[in-house]
Amino acid sequence: MIGYVGTGSSFFECIRYCLQDKKELSEEKKQELSLKDNLQHQNRAEVLSYNKCFGNLKDLAGQFIDVAKLSKRVEKPVFHFSLRLAPGETLTKNQLIEVGSECAKEFGVADNQYICVLHKDTNEQHIHIVANRVGYNSKVASDSNSYKRMAALCRKLEKQYKLQEVLSPRAFLSPKDRLLPRQDQRKEKLKTDIRQTLEKVYSYAEFEQRMQALGYKLIKGRGISFIDDKKVKVKGSEVGFSLAKIEKVLALKQELATKQAEQKIYEVAIRCDTTKQQTLSPAQRMLRETQRAAYIEHSPIVPVIKELSSLLEQLLQPVDTSNYLPYELTEEGIKRRKRKQKSHRI
Repeated sequence: MIGYVGTGSSFFECIRYCLQDKKELSEEKKQELSLKDNLQHQNRAEVLSYNKCFGNLKDLAGQFIDVAKLSKRVEKPVFHFSLRLAPGETLTKNQLIEVGSECAKEFGVADNQYICVLHKDTNEQHIHIVANRVGYNSKVASDSNSYKRMAALCRKLEKQYKLQEVLSPRAFLSPKDRLLPRQDQRKEKLKTDIRQTLEKVYSYAEFEQRMQALGYKLIKGRGISFIDDKKVKVKGSEVGFSLAKIEKVLALKQELATKQAEQKIYEVAIRCDTTKQQTLSPAQRMLRETQRAAYIEHSPIVPVIKELSSLLEQLLQPVDTSNYLPYELTEEGIKRRKRKQKSHRI
C-alpha cells in the first residue's frame, strides 16, 4: 500500500478533484478510454462515507469552510490523503471504509468532518480522504511528521488486511521502468512546459497567460512558484527556472528581437542604395552586389545577434535538477533560519 498526505487551503478544489472526473478529458475521450482499458473514467468517483458532513460539492465545501473559521491561526485547513493498493490487490467497500477511518484516527481527524471517496479510473484500487484539520472544538490537527505517520499507517494496514508490503512507489512500475533514474514526473513536465513556453513568448504577461492555459497558477513574489491542476506547488528554482532566470531570458529575447529588426533595416538600406546603378556595366554591378553582401555579412549588429542567440540557447538548455536541495536545507538557508529564531527570542 502506498500512502500520500498533503495539506492545502482550498476545500472546494480538493473536494472537486476527488468527486469529479478529470477535467482535461472530454466525454468522448472518457468513453474511449473506458472501452480501451476497461476502467471507469465517467463518474469515476464513489463516496464511500461521510463523517459529520453531507451533500454535493458546494454543500461540502461550505460546511468545511464554516468549521475551519473556528480557528483563525491555521493557513492550510485541508488534509488530503490517498491510499493505493498494490497491483492485483483489492478490498471490499466496507474494508476501504475501515481503511479511511483508520487514516482519520491516525491523523487526529476521526471526530472532524471528512469524506472517503473511491476512484475507479486506475488499475490499482485507491481511495481519497478529504478532512478538515479544524474540529468543532476549534482545535487543529497536527501535520508534523506526516510522511512518517503515513508510512507507519500503511505498514499497519498491510498486516491488518494481509496485503503486500510496499516500501516504495517504484514497486508499481514495470521491472524495466524500475531501472530508470528516479525523477519527479510532475517536475519534469513543468520544466518542459516552462522551457517550451519561454521559446514562444517575449514578455512576462504573455508567459503567464500561456502557462495558465496549460493549467498552471503562477505565484510571483521574490521568486516564482507554479501550482498545477492537482494543487501541487513547485518553486521555479526547483526545476531550473528561477524568476531571475525567466526574466533574463525574456529580456534577452526582447533585445534579440530589437537587434534583428535593426539588422533588417540595415540590409534594406544596403540593398536600396541605387547610386549610379544605371551607369554601371554588368561586371561592375556584379561587383557591387558582392560588396553589398559583404557589408551585410560584416554588419556590426551580426556579432551581437550571435552572442544573444548563444546566451539564450544556454539558458534554455535542459537542466538536471534531480539533486536539487531546497533553500531551507542549504547551509545559507539553515543559517538564515537560526538568525530568525534568535531574533524572535530577543
